[in-house]
Amino acid sequence: MNSSKLPLTLGLFVAATLFCCDGVPAEEEKFKVCADPNNPPFSTSDGKGFENKLAEMLSKDLGQHLEYFWFPQRLGFIRNTLKSRDPDTNQYKCDIVMGVPKGFELAGTTEAYYHSTYAMVFKKGLGLDGIKAPQEIDSIPIEVRAKLKIAMFDGTPATTWLLNHNLVAQAIPYQSMTGDVSVNTAERLVKDFEDDKINFVIVWGPIAGYLQAQRPSDYTLIPMMSEKGLKFDFSISMGVRIPDKDRRDQLEALIPKNAVAIRALMNEYRIPLVDDHVPGEPGNK
Repeated sequence: MNSSKLPLTLGLFVAATLFCCDGVPAEEEKFKVCADPNNPPFSTSDGKGFENKLAEMLSKDLGQHLEYFWFPQRLGFIRNTLKSRDPDTNQYKCDIVMGVPKGFELAGTTEAYYHSTYAMVFKKGLGLDGIKAPQEIDSIPIEVRAKLKIAMFDGTPATTWLLNHNLVAQAIPYQSMTGDVSVNTAERLVKDFEDDKINFVIVWGPIAGYLQAQRPSDYTLIPMMSEKGLKFDFSISMGVRIPDKDRRDQLEALIPKNAVAIRALMNEYRIPLVDDHVPGEPGNK
């Protein structure tokens, strides 16, 4: 999944039997995660992403050895990871995607373990410092609006919102997905903010939190609010192969068990959350 669109993350599990659902022998004692090695703040090969931390948490809970199959999150990610077999062993290359939208059609999904939203991030000192809610940007003076340099990712709800609020003239087009796997959205935005190429962006919540975490005294983060015809908030689950219901159920049972720790992890990474409930509590989306 493109990190600036709907979020894509992947999760964990240990096989309850010697065979997986399609009759192929399953490897025991391994928590096999499909992940992008260069996709902060979600996953990185050095284990610093929050999905890495979640995978560590859950694999320890299950007493399983954490193992990764790395593949860039581009078109065909699920086909080349979760649904792909090793040609030598005929075993699946990995079993869990730590972050996918709840109800994702290409995987079986657990209940959500967090519910986030897109958020606007802008540099302080631009004349926007008094803004407390997204719609208040309509009241900013023309001379302040003219100074905005907005990173705009085509195909996201942010693009529609910028159109609705007459901010497209200040927008700088960005590709949601590039062919260069060494480039990731979060680090590219950090650099462009620092180089003053941009000073405003609306991105998916975990990336917004990552941007603000770089220089919290210099950047403001304001969560977006879904409105009629324009949805900004989404529930994120772990994904497994669709027939693998036992694995899905086992992962799903870990969510309420580790609810407080998961919430703390989201807060550590400054991820804007939509509601006041930790995963697994009544009323959580």
